[in-house]
Amino acid sequence: MASTGANHKDLENHHSDDLVRLCNPNVAQMKEDVLYHFSLSTSTHDFQAMFGDVKHGMGIPSIAIMLHELIKLLYHARCTDVTIIRIGTSGGIGLAPGSVVITQQAVDAAFRPEFEQMVLGKRVVRSTDLDEQLVVELLQCSKDLNEFPTIVGNTMCTLDFYEGQGRLDGALCSYTEKDKQDYLQAAYAAGIRNIEMESSVFAAMCSACGLRAAVVCVTLLDRLKGDQISSPHEVLIEYQQRPQRLVGYFIKKHLGVA
Repeated sequence: MASTGANHKDLENHHSDDLVRLCNPNVAQMKEDVLYHFSLSTSTHDFQAMFGDVKHGMGIPSIAIMLHELIKLLYHARCTDVTIIRIGTSGGIGLAPGSVVITQQAVDAAFRPEFEQMVLGKRVVRSTDLDEQLVVELLQCSKDLNEFPTIVGNTMCTLDFYEGQGRLDGALCSYTEKDKQDYLQAAYAAGIRNIEMESSVFAAMCSACGLRAAVVCVTLLDRLKGDQISSPHEVLIEYQQRPQRLVGYFIKKHLGVA
């Protein structure tokens, strides 16, 4: 379905901060916009109906569903030499907010380098190995940029944001501050430097399918010092851009344009 001039005008007058804006006024005047590499066109597809309600989920179930279909897409497209990098946010352990962690090994909440899943009622365990050379390359890119602190460490992946990560501010809590600190200190001693909710299944699925993969996340707080994020909104926005800048530089460097 073609977009009309009225539709474009409505978009221009939409003042919601959530609306994606283009820095190109020419697009709004185009009768047809062809997204060649996606085989989509505004004259033949209703973009709003198809993609208007698309949202990113959170945690292992959401990323697992996405990865199943993304990996099948790569297979059907006969892609070669594929590198996949997850970027995102995390809670740090013993790191200042804004630090970027390149994951050496994804581990579970018991500090084991494995992803466990029940398949047909049976326990299936897969390795969470990530590409070691890719870690080295990403760390070098961070040194090249020299814009923010970056370290290599293990990443703990949990099934839950609250109790699973030892938070004291959830609806349920059956442990003390000391219990929490003991657990996080043990995690630190095991080489864990941040906590998030996707890395283990990401690493397991990419490794099982022979894909070169890495995880790069920024820390928004030091969990040894609290559970609540206290940095101002504008500071958090800048923090969240750090993994993007690092991976963007990595891509440009591999393309020979950095």
